[in-house]
Amino acid sequence: MIAISGLHHIDPRHDPLIVAINHSTRAEAILVPTLLMLHRGGRIVHFLADWNFRLIPGIGLLYRRAQTISVMRKPAKPKALTVFKPLFAHPLSALEQARRKLIAGHAIGVFPEGTVNRDPQMLLPGRRGAAYLSLVTGAKVVPVGIRFPEAMLNRPIPDTARMTVTIGAAMHPAARAYRPTRAETRDWHAAIMSEIGRLSAKDWCNR
Repeated sequence: MIAISGLHHIDPRHDPLIVAINHSTRAEAILVPTLLMLHRGGRIVHFLADWNFRLIPGIGLLYRRAQTISVMRKPAKPKALTVFKPLFAHPLSALEQARRKLIAGHAIGVFPEGTVNRDPQMLLPGRRGAAYLSLVTGAKVVPVGIRFPEAMLNRPIPDTARMTVTIGAAMHPAARAYRPTRAETRDWHAAIMSEIGRLSAKDWCNR
């Protein structure tokens, strides 16, 4: 079961924007993007996702129709399937594809933690791609926190856990920077992750 609030923050009239979400289960990688797009009247949010999902029958078709941007960083699971990786490769990096979508006025979606994190109390340090894209394009970031009210504090969050989704107010970068410094990207990333932590009721520390 999913309860969702703050949908007005992702109204397509606010595009371009970057939706940044914590990532605690495999199920939400399918359910949450689908719900967001449904509530946007079918207007696509181009999510960045591991290319391995394209190997799964049915899921691969869904990802193609949702115009998902494949992140090619990881090998296949099992590794023998890595032989199919070139079939899903794009001449541009995932980051550059996302940048071009934003410049064209579209919305993109990211899970900054970069992998499933079943810890009910702590966020992972996360990757800085959302912060970088926001700075180089001037696009606002919409933080989203997924909570699991029935999760036990000392046990991993299961895929079957019921969730609530809270969409926060847009966060605007201080200024557009065509070549942001590491410090600028780090500080903006910290602000984004801290807000995702607040919305998801998880602590964030750049460990």
